[in-house]
Amino acid sequence: MSLSSYLKINERGSSVRQEIIAGLTTFLAMVYSVIVVPNMLSAAGFPAESVFIATCLVAGLGSILIGLWANVPMAIGCAISLTAFTAFSLVLGQGVSIPVALGAIFLMGVVFTLISVTGVRAWILRNLPASIAHGAGIGIGLFLLLIAANGVGLVIKNDTGLPVMMGEFMSLPVILSLVGLAAIIGLERLRIKGSILWVIITITIIGLLFDPTVKSDGAILKVPSFGADSLFMQMDVMGALNAAILPVVFALVMTAIFDATGTIRAVAGQANLLDKDGQIINGGRALTSDSVSSVFSGIFGTAPAAVYIESAAGTAVGGKTGLTAIVVGVLFLLMLFFQPLAFLVPSYATAPALMYVGLLMLSNVSKLDFEDFVGAMSGLICAVFIVLTANIVTGIMLGFGALVLGRVISGEFNKLNIGTVIIAVVLVAFYALGYAI
Repeated sequence: MSLSSYLKINERGSSVRQEIIAGLTTFLAMVYSVIVVPNMLSAAGFPAESVFIATCLVAGLGSILIGLWANVPMAIGCAISLTAFTAFSLVLGQGVSIPVALGAIFLMGVVFTLISVTGVRAWILRNLPASIAHGAGIGIGLFLLLIAANGVGLVIKNDTGLPVMMGEFMSLPVILSLVGLAAIIGLERLRIKGSILWVIITITIIGLLFDPTVKSDGAILKVPSFGADSLFMQMDVMGALNAAILPVVFALVMTAIFDATGTIRAVAGQANLLDKDGQIINGGRALTSDSVSSVFSGIFGTAPAAVYIESAAGTAVGGKTGLTAIVVGVLFLLMLFFQPLAFLVPSYATAPALMYVGLLMLSNVSKLDFEDFVGAMSGLICAVFIVLTANIVTGIMLGFGALVLGRVISGEFNKLNIGTVIIAVVLVAFYALGYAI
């Protein structure tokens, strides 16, 4: 059987040429991740060289896996939101060691894989309220915005009064970041393919011309290597099994469940890959590919993986089969040899991309059902306190607590189920008993 017939390219009304174009389009839309992810994790002490290799491997192998096994035009990469959580909340914010953080990511991948191939995922989806999931998405988006703005000096620590204040508005990093954000928004409105990447490249060139701290040694290609400080197989799984770390694993799994399902459904809908019952064709395999990729993340030493919503860029130009994803995966593996170019990019060139992704995540507000007042308010509590405490788990805990108490006080017992109550009690107990990090 040929690859074309195995992937049902003709059956789905596509062609090899169309799938290759779709794969190139998706790759251009998400290749910025191999610049952004090492940049963010290196701020938390991760060796950038090792993270770059790991990020390329996870995106390459994950995309090929989902293409071959699930036969869907979806690409996998390290999730920007969970990269932010790993770097700024888990390692920097709460002092968790890098090996333990990687252990938590590995465990998250294993648990998510198990619940993806059993009926447990369906139970969790029934018992984890959508309002809290949407609230987590909003909060992570705001968190990304704060991280990016702080990284370029637009928002800085305030030693008096409120915790934050505006930085030096006329500094080069701030100006280029804000202009870059506006440029991405404008180019996305014009549906320019790979707009985020083009903005990153343009700002990097400006940095080379006008910023003496941005220097090139002329190298373009380099044989891939994890480097002297390799994180390959350095995850501390036993450390991640500590009671204080388990809420982190729960938060990662919960985010993955809702984000992966929502993203995969959105891309599948655009590619007309929903069956007559509205279910995703090969959805189970797609979700499992997603979760297995996070196992790769723990092993190789980078942030958790997820299907990228940028996959929609490829389906928009005709991607309908797994060949689109395979093309993306091969291109990410080729990126392994272009490490010098990725490391040339200054942080203020990637900040607009982080801000833009954060803004997109704020669209979760529209998914909150304000007819269900208690649910919507609980989601917003989750969102706000993720930012105010710089901790995703804390926001989720407060959201769950507000939801259950709000339902009880308002007499909406019929909207509660035992699963939601159990999860809320467990989360609150972790904090009340001092186990939470």
